[in-house]
Amino acid sequence: MILTPVAHDLLAVLKATFASHLRERHARTAFARIAETGSARAARPQAEAHRLAVVRLARRLGVPIRPGAPSRSFGWDGRIMRSGTEAYVLLHEIAHWQMADGRRRRAPEFGLGPGPETGHRVAAERATLLTGMAREREEAIASLLGILWETALRQPALASFLDQNWLEGADRPGTARHFEATVERLISAGLVDLAGRPRSTSARRRPAGGHPRLS
Repeated sequence: MILTPVAHDLLAVLKATFASHLRERHARTAFARIAETGSARAARPQAEAHRLAVVRLARRLGVPIRPGAPSRSFGWDGRIMRSGTEAYVLLHEIAHWQMADGRRRRAPEFGLGPGPETGHRVAAERATLLTGMAREREEAIASLLGILWETALRQPALASFLDQNWLEGADRPGTARHFEATVERLISAGLVDLAGRPRSTSARRRPAGGHPRLS
C-alpha cells in the first residue's frame, strides 16, 4: 500500500528527482523502462486482459496454475498457484516462484507466511521458513521483479512502483541506492538481463555451492 499518495502534476518531478540520484547504468536503464509505463491501474475489461496475459506467462514459465481466488486457500499451496487475483499481484507471486528453491516451492506461500489475500492464514503461518531481514529482502526483490514483468507485458508498472513505495523518499540518495542494489541482485541471480528485462527462467541462478545468490 502506498505510504504517500502522489499528485499527478508532481509525478514528473518525483521521477526526475529519483532518476538524478541513480548512479548505476543498469539501474538507470531499468527505471527508464518503468517510468515510461502507466501510473494508473487498468479498468475493466482491460484489467482482465492484463490478468489473462499473466496467466499465459505463468504457463510459459511452467508455473502450475488454476482458477480461483487465493482467499479460498493459498495464493501458492506448495503445488499450484491460484490465478483469481489482479495481474500485478499474480506477477508478484510468479516472481516469488522464480526465486524460491525446491524446499520453499513445496511450502504454502513459499514459506513466507500469509499474504494479504491468503485464506488459510494459520496454516501459512505454521509453514513459514523465511523471516526477518531475509524475508524483507526477498519481498523487495520479488516486488521489483514483478514490476519489471509488468514493463515487459506493457502493463502499468509505474502504478505498482508507486503503490509498493519505491519512490517514497525519492529525494534521498539512499532510496536510489536501495533500488540499485535490488537491480544488481536480480541481475546476479540471472532473473533479469542488463537492461532490466525479465528472463523466462523457471529457476534463479545458483553458485557452485548450491546456495541462492540473492544475498
